[in-house]
Amino acid sequence: MHPEQPERLTVIVNKLKASTVADEIEWIEPSSSRDAIKAIEQVHSNTYIDLVRAYSIRGWGCFESTQIFPNSFEVACLAVTAWLDGVDQVWAQGKPAFVLARPPGHHALRDEGMGFCIFCNPAIAAIYALAIGNIKRVGILDWDVHHGNGTQATVENYPNIAFCSIHQSPGYPHTGKIEEQGKFHNVLNLPIAPGSTIENYYQLFETKVLPFFHNFSPDLLIVSAGYDANQADLLSKINLQPKDYATLTQYCLEITPKVLFGLEGGYELESLSQSVLETIKSCVNQSK
Repeated sequence: MHPEQPERLTVIVNKLKASTVADEIEWIEPSSSRDAIKAIEQVHSNTYIDLVRAYSIRGWGCFESTQIFPNSFEVACLAVTAWLDGVDQVWAQGKPAFVLARPPGHHALRDEGMGFCIFCNPAIAAIYALAIGNIKRVGILDWDVHHGNGTQATVENYPNIAFCSIHQSPGYPHTGKIEEQGKFHNVLNLPIAPGSTIENYYQLFETKVLPFFHNFSPDLLIVSAGYDANQADLLSKINLQPKDYATLTQYCLEITPKVLFGLEGGYELESLSQSVLETIKSCVNQSK
């Protein structure tokens, strides 16, 4: 079974519906009237978009480690739609939301999918947010265990977007060095060593992440919420536990209550679903 499988969403939905906060979760389907292509074109070339569409129609294709199947194009566009709807929801209500969609997006480059990603959901959402009106500054925090190289490659050219990534190093995709700070000093890369625990994250958030975003003062924070830093996940060597994501979520809510969490990685199903639950429980408690 491929790690990026449909069951990732199924187990999360089942976990949430069986949880103590099930009655406090508002479930919203992606907008059926939104055309995501215009937003995707702000990040990806038309040549690449057309190639993904062609591969999907043909029924197979591959970009690096990203495989294209029948309906992949439509599903990837639907995922983008969900992220855009999430921006609207957070901005309208002034409280956090969680985008439960796949495929992930933070590795996707302008002209190439990679790392199971087709379209760069967080970068697309951030650029969309800046275009809708009163949002002047957007922060992106990527806590997925892998560096969000696709996101960085896009947003480092935008002075009103700040990007921070905490990621295992060495590790895929072998990018995200500390010295990469972006054209406008709007990039903060925080590589962490294999074997790191929540104590290492405490230190990074207190001394690096929170000062970085407080200084930038984003109107909206987008979180590339990957859960593959769990000790149980076979695609990493970081030793987080599902309950630790409640702490990471609380740190995000200290930056601003207007947080859009969007699913990225996380491939061991039990730890993935429990970790997402911990994030959503923290958001629900914050909103009370």
